[in-house]
Amino acid sequence: MERIVIKMSPETIDQNSHELAKAYEFASVEKKWYQIWQEQKKFSATMDPDKPAFSIVIPPPNVTGVLHVGHALNNTLQDILVRYRRMQQYNTLWVPGTDHAGIATQNVVERQLATEGTSRHDLGRRKFVERVWQWKEESGGQIINQLKRLGSSCDWDRERFTMDEGLSRAVREVFTRLYAEGLIYKGDYIINWCPRCHTALADLEVEHEETDGKLYNIRYPYADGSGSLVVATTRPETMLGDTAVAVHPSDERYNALPDKTVILPLTGRKIPIVFDTHVEKDFGTGALKVTPAHDLNDFEIGRRHNLEIMTVMDENGVMNEAAGEYAGLDRFECRKKIVLALEKEGYLEGIEPYLHGVGHCYRCQTVVEPTLSKQWFVSVKPLAEKAIAAVKSGQINIHPKSWENTFFDWMYNIRDWCISRQIWWGHQIPAWTCEDCNELIVQNVDPDKCPKCGSAKLVQETDVLDTWFSSALWPFSTLGWPDETPELKMFYPTSVLITSFDILFFWVARMMMMGLHFMKEVPFKDVYLHALVRDQFGKKMSKSKGNVMDPLLVMDKYGTDALRFTMTAFAAQGRDIRISEERIDGYRNFINKIWNAARFTLMHINECKPEVTGSLEIDNLSLPHQWILSRTSHTISAVYKALDEFRFNDAASAIYQFVWHEFCDWYVEWIKSELYGDDQKVKEQARATLFTVQEIILKLLHPITPFVTEEIWHVLPGKRSSIMTEQFPEPQPAWENDEIESATTLFMGVVTGIRNIRSEMMVHPSAEIEAIIICQDPGKLASLNLVAKSISGITRTKSLEIVAQGTHPEGAASYIYEDIEIYVPMKGLVDVEKETAKLNKEKEKIDKDLERTNGKLTNETFMGKAPAEVIAKEKEKQEALTAKLAKVEEGIKRLQDLAD
Repeated sequence: MERIVIKMSPETIDQNSHELAKAYEFASVEKKWYQIWQEQKKFSATMDPDKPAFSIVIPPPNVTGVLHVGHALNNTLQDILVRYRRMQQYNTLWVPGTDHAGIATQNVVERQLATEGTSRHDLGRRKFVERVWQWKEESGGQIINQLKRLGSSCDWDRERFTMDEGLSRAVREVFTRLYAEGLIYKGDYIINWCPRCHTALADLEVEHEETDGKLYNIRYPYADGSGSLVVATTRPETMLGDTAVAVHPSDERYNALPDKTVILPLTGRKIPIVFDTHVEKDFGTGALKVTPAHDLNDFEIGRRHNLEIMTVMDENGVMNEAAGEYAGLDRFECRKKIVLALEKEGYLEGIEPYLHGVGHCYRCQTVVEPTLSKQWFVSVKPLAEKAIAAVKSGQINIHPKSWENTFFDWMYNIRDWCISRQIWWGHQIPAWTCEDCNELIVQNVDPDKCPKCGSAKLVQETDVLDTWFSSALWPFSTLGWPDETPELKMFYPTSVLITSFDILFFWVARMMMMGLHFMKEVPFKDVYLHALVRDQFGKKMSKSKGNVMDPLLVMDKYGTDALRFTMTAFAAQGRDIRISEERIDGYRNFINKIWNAARFTLMHINECKPEVTGSLEIDNLSLPHQWILSRTSHTISAVYKALDEFRFNDAASAIYQFVWHEFCDWYVEWIKSELYGDDQKVKEQARATLFTVQEIILKLLHPITPFVTEEIWHVLPGKRSSIMTEQFPEPQPAWENDEIESATTLFMGVVTGIRNIRSEMMVHPSAEIEAIIICQDPGKLASLNLVAKSISGITRTKSLEIVAQGTHPEGAASYIYEDIEIYVPMKGLVDVEKETAKLNKEKEKIDKDLERTNGKLTNETFMGKAPAEVIAKEKEKQEALTAKLAKVEEGIKRLQDLAD
């Protein structure tokens, strides 16, 4: 076997090393190190041509935003990968920035103006936009500072904004190229209109909520007086814009209707009956009212049959002049009056309760009104085909893979993208109309005159582009496109995108389409979609429920590393994260464990004398050191694999298990006899191995918990630069020893068994005991003999007998580990009568507490009125008491067995 040498050279040992404080004071440590990192430009991208590149672009938070738990999760996971690759000596770039968030930002400033008694219309467009820029400079950087508080190691010198000069240039370039290619057009179309925000919304910006509505059945009489047909609608106010009734061509109920027309109730207008396959024969009566100006499907039917288009509502959701006597009414007030009039005149056949999805504006929650409007669109079908092919071919991998089918379903059924918005804050569309000849000019620089007639009377389009249009260019525009920059050459395509699943279509798919079209390459190779962060009961966090967790307050209370490790530990692919302060507090204990373990290490390695520290060959190390080095290598491999596969929770679990349970619980306890012994050579072996593993632990932990690891790193002996530029640990196959790991597993099982006997039989911790181990398996027997000395030392066993055959000794407590029998004679160690009395008293108390809890949970009034959280806590209490009772009863039985 290859011989690995662990060295502690004289240069490494520093007799004047600082000590760690007794307690980890995270607040001062975090502030200190982040400032140092920034001052020393530790986050700056490197561009060494001999190194591989790793790049991430941050999902730009809204400039209006404040840090929430979703941001905390998303940016923690990104930072883990960036720090991991930086330690692997990649050229790393994490591009930060913010989104101008058109509608949201304009709303913020408009509310600010309202408190001053003015409005954007009073200011005018130019001054209003200046006011928004002023707000952005004064208040828009809040979330950037909060991301720094989280420990994000972005290259802050490269911070971008979706309306900065460079990105604005990229936006104009993309718009003009797509227009020249015929992929951007202006046309009449049904769009989702928000009467409150006064702008069009893309399909993805409409949130559909299940609503208890009503289905109105209305009778439309035939114009020849021969009868009538019935149509059903949830929006009777739109009937004023009906220009036809449609039925399915194969619907036998309406075979005799080709030449018939109907009278539109309340108006007296004659409208035709048309035959169209879009109609669902099985829905209602199979007859559909057609309102081309106020419904997308009706609009398509209208185009197919050349129907008249009547708009009966204005941009405020108020009925216009075409609505006749209902003009001036709000759409919902009009609905009430229409229903009353239909009922009065005998046209209302009935009203049914109807559960259906109603579209709401994602910003203000106003009910969206489908409206005919002149808008700008991107023809996305040709772009979508390239994105579909990239995912299918594996050029882009979506994690978890289960999202791929959803992606394909949406992309195959994609509609043209409405990119114009009727607001003032945003990228004003680079299109001008000549007032003299009506020529439309689209170009990436402001024109001086009309290219057709030479007139200087040019008026720019007032609409701005959808916020997501500029965001779709983020992976290449932030790297300097349309210029061919060194950054673009080095870092595009980016390595991975980490984002929430809910913007897979808003943003991710559009970046794929734009990147493939303009760069001829995918924008990223992997997409990791993380789930939602919910409360501990699995409920979505919301202010109305009072269950929102503020990550800033959590970091103030528990420390940033504790929050980051918690987020990572629960970030399983495809599974929502349930988080609570109790869980964060638990991982704060882990951070403290890391701190205290380092204090123990320092206490011993600071005593090393350089003149006696040389080379230590692994083959000559004692069992505990060979075991911990073997486990160290396996842990490194597990962390590598987990991070490479975006299984963040598995990486955290592997490190947690190793640090807490293997290093702290077992190894440190195991080697204390060596550290405190008199054999100088054995002591130096222990110190050298302890020091080596301690360094590796800090490096493994650093991507997840950067602050505590950097603080400890600089207190360890020797001259040190930042841990973030150290080489990430690599697996050491020569350290791995399955035989020793198997023997140590048996050692742990036996020691645990002896400790359990001590605990359950209430044997005093300082009492020396005798133990008998019976193991018939020859291989295990050999392994047990290998660790016999260690078992005796760590369990305070004055006599340990390991045999292949034997019987249960009289008066001995027992424990079975796998097929190994463990016996500890109790004679002289336990007062059976006294301990039995003590346990019986404890049992009485548990019985009373359990009776009280069971009473609550069987009480119908309590179960009916108590909040779910209170009931859940009572159930937890019931489970805990039941488990405790079982343990006490088992203890009583054990004592009785001894007495017998």
